[in-house]
Amino acid sequence: MNQNGDETPKPQQVGRLADLADTSASPTPPTRRSEPEPTPPSAPAPITPHPAPADELAAGRREFARLLGEFRRTAVLVPFDDQGSLWTADFNGVRWICAFSDEGALARFADARGESAREWTYRTVLGARLLDVMVPMLPGPGGVALDAGSADGTLFPPVARIVPDEVAVDLGETAELGGTGTR
Repeated sequence: MNQNGDETPKPQQVGRLADLADTSASPTPPTRRSEPEPTPPSAPAPITPHPAPADELAAGRREFARLLGEFRRTAVLVPFDDQGSLWTADFNGVRWICAFSDEGALARFADARGESAREWTYRTVLGARLLDVMVPMLPGPGGVALDAGSADGTLFPPVARIVPDEVAVDLGETAELGGTGTR
């Protein structure tokens, strides 16, 4: 039997050219070539077409629509402020209802604010209810900030197809997407 367990000899790996030489033969001086040997051409790297900007935009919209649908079907945690109202934050003229995917996300938010020692009162609410019922009750434009302050945070802004048309703000092309685009 041979090294690989049958009668087939196993090919020997050779690491250096000197190891190829027969040790019983007399050494021959190396010959020099005046021209380097041509190297075989390597196969060109496959060219992957870069998606067109329109394709990237369409893919981004599909991904956001998937995320929005998932949010609408999911129960999230909405904390209350000291006055017993939904916790909101105002930014650039938009009032954002703060919602959290789980208690861990809410705890990280409280810790980041330096308020982890206080008791946080919250309610579990479906994402669809926040967008369709609570956002229209806000004074002025409003949306939902999911997991605010985290790397995975997501904003659901006050635009058509996210919030009811009657409270959506006009961002130009929202009217082309099927909404009225006015508020």
